[in-house]
Parts: sequence; C-alpha cells; structure tokens
Amino acid sequence: MTLRIDITGLPAERLRFAASPLAELTAMLHVLAEPGHHPRLAGWAGEVWSGLRPELAERLREAEFLWRSSRADFLVPARPRQTLAEELDDVDRIDDETYVTAALTTTCGSNRVRFTAPSPLSDATARERALDLAQARGALQEAFAELLLADPAAVRARVRHTLEQCAEAFFDAAWTRVAVHLATDLRLKNDLLKRQGIGAALSSVSGAVTLAPDGDRIIVDKLQDNATAAHDTGVTFIPSHFGRPHLVVIHAPGWQPVVQYPVAEPSPSEPVSLETVTLRLEALAHPVRMRLLRTLARGPHTTGELAHAWELSPPEVSRHLAVLRRAGLLTTRRRGRYVNYTLNLPEMTTLGTDLLAAVLR
Repeated sequence: MTLRIDITGLPAERLRFAASPLAELTAMLHVLAEPGHHPRLAGWAGEVWSGLRPELAERLREAEFLWRSSRADFLVPARPRQTLAEELDDVDRIDDETYVTAALTTTCGSNRVRFTAPSPLSDATARERALDLAQARGALQEAFAELLLADPAAVRARVRHTLEQCAEAFFDAAWTRVAVHLATDLRLKNDLLKRQGIGAALSSVSGAVTLAPDGDRIIVDKLQDNATAAHDTGVTFIPSHFGRPHLVVIHAPGWQPVVQYPVAEPSPSEPVSLETVTLRLEALAHPVRMRLLRTLARGPHTTGELAHAWELSPPEVSRHLAVLRRAGLLTTRRRGRYVNYTLNLPEMTTLGTDLLAAVLR
C-alpha cells in the first residue's frame, strides 16, 4: 500500500526543501495531544502542559482535532515562510469553504472522510452529514463542528489567536532551539538535490520515500493506497524535529503535495524475546489486520466501528483483533457495554529495532 505522487515532467527545482514554523508548531501540538506517539518527548510535553495557562490549555483541547489524529491541510504549508506570523497570514487568505472542509475532515475523525460539493456551509444535507460524523466522534467534536459551520470567521480568528498564544507560551523558545538543526538538514537535502538529483534527495528524507524506476513518481510507503499529482504545483518537503516517527503527507485534491519528515534520531528500544517479535510479525502479516491498525492508530474504536469503516463483518473483525491482542499490539478498555480497542504504540514503535536486536543477540 503506497501513496504515489506523479511528478512527470516536473523540473528538479520544483521540489522544494524548506522549514516551516507553522508545520513545526503543528507537530508540537500533536505531541501535546498524543504524547504516547513520542516517548522521547514526554518530558517536554509534561513541562509544557504544566506551564500553560488554564485558558490556553482549554483552547488546545477544544481545537485538538485539527492536529491530533491527522493534520488539517492548511497547517502544513506548501509555501513555507520565514515566520509564523507570515504563515498564519497565508492561512487567513484561504477562503471559508476550503478552510472549513479541511477542518471538518480532521474533526470528523479520518482522512478517509472527505467533504466535496455541495459545501456543508451552504447545503443543509451536507451540513447534517458533517454534524452527524462529528457527533459520532464525541461531544467536543460536535461542538467544534457546530461553531465552525455557524460562524467560520469567529472560529478561524480563535484558532489563529490560540496558535499565537502557543508561540508566546512555548513555541518561540523551542523553535529557536531546533531551527539550527533543521537548517543543517536542509543544507544536506538541497545539496543532494543539486549535485545528485531527485532520487538521492528523496532517499535521504526517509527509507519510506523513493523515486519510481521511471522517475515519474514519488512513492511514499504509507498504509493507504492513493495517488495525487504535482505537475503544476511541485512538491514541498518540510523537516521536523518534533514530528518523529510520523511521515505526514498532504495530498488532498486541490492542495499542493507536502511531505513533513522527521530528522530527529530514533531512540533505542528495550530488548524483547525473539518469540515475541515473531508473534508480532505474524500478527502483522495479514493485510486486513494492517488496515485495522491504521484506523486504530487514530484513536480507540469498537469492533462495530472498525467493521463499518472497512466494510467487514463484526465476527471477522473480532478474530483479527484477537490475534493482534495476543501479540500485545492492542489494549482494551470497557465503556459500558462497548469495548474500545487502542493501538499499543510503544510496542509498535520499537518493533523494527526489536527484530534487529533479537536477530543479533
């Protein structure tokens, strides 16, 4: 399963490597919302939360759908600027329909949900669908979606103000620390692009990003099967210190493709037995279980929700979940008569390192 970006005839100079303050702030906000994804940054996240004013902490929680599971497209700029203020000005120039559509996609829980014409801002049926999807995700999502559809200008202003408060509270200091690191990475990438071409530059981004043999497509190894094109717009690559382990790709129709890639070094993992590693690899060998994990990576889900998302029967989903749970890749929590399944992120994060360590021991 891959994401393919068609770059047929695209000049090398249309591949841009640049740092983005807004994209890095969004990566930081994701860390704050999902510290389990980033064990190395748990201490930083704890310090930031403890130092936030209650008002700002509440604002982050009320808008976290813009960056928690997936990133709202407008928060990862295709044309990075030097300052956060300049990038926020660019966001302000986006029309309401485009902004609301991108915000609803993340608020309603998955990039598998896309809002196309007619717009929920003008069509009652589309509006009800959006609100129903948001309601299914929770009360906070429903409240945010209602406000967004009722008064997009007010919500946009509130989100911008929240991001500006984040700059004062923690972003500016963190950005000063990581900017040099990101600049060093960018010099390397741009030098490779200039001297050795697109293939070498892509290989240095991530082992999950390659140039197709014919040179006409960028292949991103993601748990999805999708395609987009960059003939007229180019592709932007944004380094991130806070983004590891995520490789974020913006590829929605109407948006220029953007790849935000991590540059931080991975942390060493705790050794586990070869038997445990083998059990986990066998559990991951089935394509249906990989699809279920993709959904669970975005948050807790019940068997029924997973069955609906992938058009499977509940008994079939239950069998696959049982295999994943025996391998230690899932945890469960009962809520009334429902059981929520959650991805065991620490075990998933270290699986590759665990395999190498087990083989070499």
